[in-house]
Amino acid sequence: MIANPIPWPNGARCACAITLDVDADSLIHVARPQDSYNRLYPITMGRYGPTVAVPRILETYRRLGLKQSFFMPAWTMENYPAAVEAILKDGHEIGHHGYIHEDPAEIGPDLQRERFERALRTHVAMTGRKPRGYRAPLYNATQATLELLIEHGFSYDSSLMADDIPYLMQTQKGKLYEMPPHWGADDWPPFAHYAEIGYMMPVQSPSAGLAASFEEFEAQYEAGGFWMGIWHPFLTGRLARWRVVERWLEDVLANRKVWFATLEQIAAHVDALVNAGTYQVRVERLPYFTQPVVP
Repeated sequence: MIANPIPWPNGARCACAITLDVDADSLIHVARPQDSYNRLYPITMGRYGPTVAVPRILETYRRLGLKQSFFMPAWTMENYPAAVEAILKDGHEIGHHGYIHEDPAEIGPDLQRERFERALRTHVAMTGRKPRGYRAPLYNATQATLELLIEHGFSYDSSLMADDIPYLMQTQKGKLYEMPPHWGADDWPPFAHYAEIGYMMPVQSPSAGLAASFEEFEAQYEAGGFWMGIWHPFLTGRLARWRVVERWLEDVLANRKVWFATLEQIAAHVDALVNAGTYQVRVERLPYFTQPVVP
């Protein structure tokens, strides 16, 4: 079912990553900049992520021996330094996720560069190094976004959806691996209920809401592919939902041949295979278009 499966370490059938977008209350401040400071309900909903859910998630990861990837807007990092410290202390990856969750497609390239590089400075100051990976807020990467990533030496993006497994994007500026997400394994559709930013989803039960992500895993496992959850601590990190995740993780780790790793590790593995000549990665050549398609 996958035309060009990647050989994973130690005979694993599927590479797996739970990626957590720790947006916190950046979302309300972007959506309602004039009065967000006084909207306490959405602020508290967002704060739950770094203050309550992240410690819970890290405890699970320690117990199960997992190292995973977190994507954090730099504003969130600056305002929740204890969460950053805890994530780093346990050896997890923190990827670039914009400055304050601004949509790259809605701001011009000059402002995008200013926000991107401002966030980069925060990452270096708080983690001691440049991040290796990036996820665009709302997945809305542009051609200018990719060029910024290449310019600043990133190894991968995780915003675009052209394959089931990691692939290579070749641009006029250079190359970059894509670790493709998809809405099928994103927790926003089943759990987000957030009128202030235009989302009013019918909230599902924990098991029903996570079922889509788990079914995506089953298909990837059967095909020998790559499964990635795209989840948010203030959504899936809530008590009942994370209880479902814990039980699923325990079962998968005990009964399946899987490799749970950070996206940085997975991208590095693919790159090593390519450099050794033992795997031929599929290449997408960009830009796809240079002007409007419809006149």
